[in-house]
Amino acid sequence: MRTLPAGRDGLLVELGGTDEVEAFYAEVLRRTAAGEFPAARDVVPAARTVLLTGLTDPARTARELASWQVPPAAPRTGTLVRIAVRYDGPDLAEVARLWDMTPREVVATHTGTGFRVAFCGFAPGFGYLTGLGDHLRVPRREVPRTAVPAGSVALAGPYTGVYPRSSPGGWQLIGTTDAVLWDPARAPAALLAPGTRVRFTDADADAGDGADAPGDDGSGAERAAEDATDVPPSGERGAR
Repeated sequence: MRTLPAGRDGLLVELGGTDEVEAFYAEVLRRTAAGEFPAARDVVPAARTVLLTGLTDPARTARELASWQVPPAAPRTGTLVRIAVRYDGPDLAEVARLWDMTPREVVATHTGTGFRVAFCGFAPGFGYLTGLGDHLRVPRREVPRTAVPAGSVALAGPYTGVYPRSSPGGWQLIGTTDAVLWDPARAPAALLAPGTRVRFTDADADAGDGADAPGDDGSGAERAAEDATDVPPSGERGAR
């Protein structure tokens, strides 16, 4: 862990990767809630850093952080966001080739994985979701698209993401969703936040069941209370 000053009242905490960021972020929230750590105005995780702002004494806080022993983040439980996806993306076949699977196996793998929002960025409402195994990383496209439609479900590196609005992008597109990722008239405006657990479902399969998903909040996504049991291990696939 390394701390760097960020403005007059902030610290940028550099960590080793997303797992360390998740653990540190969770520990900051836990200690703040318990009154063991000075409340920050903002706690913003990223891929390898956590930004703390609004600190009354950043230098003292940096010295305190140096003595922390941060335990691994506990398995997430509680609220789960389910997002229905039509797996009709133009790069689905390419992802299947990279994963050495059929397109149907790609869908089964993606819907069978429990994701977590590691951090947000790029555009309001865009979450970087982790959960796929390292062997399922995919490269960005060599030539980015000048316009990716809103609602596109995409993969790049270790992450899955959903484009909240039309924008240029170089991620591999595997599907589309009607879920509204960002709505300023909604509270909270962002459907996804750091730490949120996400499961993708196959919209075509759901339509075949002829049943509406309970608990739809009007965003195109379903929020549900999750049992205490963990989601299945990520990145696993069945025999071909």
